[in-house]
Amino acid sequence: MPELPDILAYVEGLGRRVTDAPLEQVLVRSPFVLRSFDPPIEAAEGRVVQRVGRLGKRVVLSLTDDLHLVFHLMIAGRFQWKQPGAKPPGKITLATFRFPTGTLVLTEASQKKRAALHVVSGQAALVAHEPGGIDVLEADLTAFANALRTGNNTLKRALTDPRRFSGIGNAYSDEILHAAGLSPVMLTGRLSNDQVARLHDATRQVLMHWIEKLSARFAKRFPGPGEVTAFQDGFAVHGRYGKECPICGTTVQRIRYAENETNYCPRCQTDGRVLADRSLSRLLKDDWPRTIEELEEGL
Repeated sequence: MPELPDILAYVEGLGRRVTDAPLEQVLVRSPFVLRSFDPPIEAAEGRVVQRVGRLGKRVVLSLTDDLHLVFHLMIAGRFQWKQPGAKPPGKITLATFRFPTGTLVLTEASQKKRAALHVVSGQAALVAHEPGGIDVLEADLTAFANALRTGNNTLKRALTDPRRFSGIGNAYSDEILHAAGLSPVMLTGRLSNDQVARLHDATRQVLMHWIEKLSARFAKRFPGPGEVTAFQDGFAVHGRYGKECPICGTTVQRIRYAENETNYCPRCQTDGRVLADRSLSRLLKDDWPRTIEELEEGL
């Protein structure tokens, strides 16, 4: 699922291409992607894009007359940018948005149709799509600590809760916890003040590193197919099960539950202990969402 660094790469890329441009035509190819009906999607045609922004992991195109297109890519949703006249990909295209400068294509390479588009009118309707989590790049240590300790959950769950933190998901939470040297199943209620401060620093450093890296990579081109991914070259642990930790050389381990997977280094994060899936099943059942939809809704 695209997270904060990926979403910002899309926002920057789209901002350079569609800001101040009229949306000439919208074609919805999949009946599953459009999740709202009032205003109708046709109301967006002919309006000018005033701003491209984000709400958590959602990308927002704000048009004239306070109309907004809110995209939630979920797991497999992606954007492609096509030059004028170029054909969009076949079966995976959900919708196309034609501008004078080119065509924005919303795709989803999955049998499960989870990507969503909402058309909303007015600021109140737009704010309703804001999950409520704090911006970790702007939050000071006190705000971060308050959000972290809202409930007594595992660190993995707390970091990925969209009501606490904006834009962090499965991939970057693994990287943050590795950088902080903390176990993914440690409970927030047991954290010392020093550990909270370490986690705050790691969160900012990891996200800023990847925001800058992706921003530089896509400064002159739009992200291509397969380039917005949860498995970036240069990750320390996420997606690296069975490989060596780049810090200590220990084999990276994983915890799997429902649709979630956590990767971690036993030496760097859990005092040399391997966390067995079965022994954690009760904790995971009580603390982790069963589905991606539950994760995104903060349930």
